[in-house]
Amino acid sequence: MISIHNVSKQFGSLKVLKSITADFDIGNSYALIGPNGSGKTTLIKSILGMVLPNSGSIMMNGRSVIGEWNYRSKIGYMPQIGRYPDNMTIGQLFRMMKDLRANSRQIDGELIQSFGLDKIMEKRMHTLSGGTRQKVSAALAFLFNPDVLILDEPTAGLDPLAVEIIKAKIQQEMEADKLFIITSHIMSDLDELSSHALYLDNGTLIYNDSIALLKEETGEVKLGKAIATIMKRNLSKEAAL
Repeated sequence: MISIHNVSKQFGSLKVLKSITADFDIGNSYALIGPNGSGKTTLIKSILGMVLPNSGSIMMNGRSVIGEWNYRSKIGYMPQIGRYPDNMTIGQLFRMMKDLRANSRQIDGELIQSFGLDKIMEKRMHTLSGGTRQKVSAALAFLFNPDVLILDEPTAGLDPLAVEIIKAKIQQEMEADKLFIITSHIMSDLDELSSHALYLDNGTLIYNDSIALLKEETGEVKLGKAIATIMKRNLSKEAAL
């Protein structure tokens, strides 16, 4: 559904993405993994059209996303840190988004109810805790029943109950043949929620295949240990150069 071919991005002299090629297919959940500064956020923003690559192509359903915007209506995005107008209430924010997407016929308010946001709609955004802001961001990502969901650190800052709620929601939507791209530093979450893994390091795609194959190749049972093995191998290769 989303195809990335030889995508490179450079900010000044800093090469953030180096000829990245990957396919993201409907019905799968992809864990986007890598250390800080590896290029994960730049890759996500390139898919969303928030960053323009210096070279390469990004296609969604066979059409280039460059210079387009309509395709974004098929994507739900949960940023790591949601920034919203301080004086706007939760209710006003959701109403504004619904007005902007007035053509959307399917509204998914399940997370609004599950997180109890419906009970605090009059609270202003600047009064919310970080965890409640995360709940708002998650509810907005799922609100318009998108085919694609890109979730950046979706469980960060959430209390244990909220973590289980969003995990259950992701698993529920995976069964409905949605495409997920998830970043997280919590490997156990990714192990539970993803079928495939992409490991980025210093702007280079080191691994891109199923998590089952990764575990088989490394002889590890847990995703975290399998990724650690890949990281050690990559460091050894770099040291040998």
